[in-house]
Amino acid sequence: MNVLVTRPDARGQELVELLNQQQIFALHQPLFTLEAGRELPILPSLFSQLNAGDYVFAVSKNAIDFACNTLAETGFKFRRDLQYFSVGIRTASYFAEKSEQAVKFPIHFENSEGVLELPEMQALKGKNLVILRADSGRELLAQEAVKRGAMVQNVECYRRVLISDQLAEKISLAKRSGIDTIVITSGEILATLVELTASEDQSWLFECQVAVVGERIATLAKQYGWERDKIIVSQKADNQTLLDVLVNNKR
Repeated sequence: MNVLVTRPDARGQELVELLNQQQIFALHQPLFTLEAGRELPILPSLFSQLNAGDYVFAVSKNAIDFACNTLAETGFKFRRDLQYFSVGIRTASYFAEKSEQAVKFPIHFENSEGVLELPEMQALKGKNLVILRADSGRELLAQEAVKRGAMVQNVECYRRVLISDQLAEKISLAKRSGIDTIVITSGEILATLVELTASEDQSWLFECQVAVVGERIATLAKQYGWERDKIIVSQKADNQTLLDVLVNNKR
């Protein structure tokens, strides 16, 4: 097994190092870089306007990092009278460490569907919800919260910037390196990889296994053209779970 990791930033490199420790060859070739989001400057005033008991959701560790850095620069601390949420246990633990507040998360399904099943999400009339996220992503949480009576504010904490001019070179290196498995952690990464891979490289792409996070992205991969037996599904997005799934698949 030779693995291409497309997860951006330091977490992608961390997964490569974990794979190397298991004697699995891996390359880190993200399709995006991350930049500070355009709405970060509004965070301090937005937080100060929330009512006691309102909700703050962090969708990812990247959103947490950019939000926390902005708040720290302005001397703003996370309010104790708000309720904080995340989509999974590891992101929640990270958010709790950074915010110094308790963070709730779904136990059985670490995704938007799981969040929507939490008891706190059932009656939202009059609640303000702030969602710390990227410039794009799933809209399910926001849409369902609005249907349940909440007032939702998405905050772009970071932006994904496509490294499109280097994709052909990245694919060429991956092929020469004998890559046969690609780690894909978002639907956007999957779509970008398929849409921007040159026609002469498409057959190689669909011969590779794809290790994806969750059944939703697995379904997308099948729709794009991967055979089901070439789709490896990790139920969680953290690096340790991805590592375990890849190592087990190798065996």
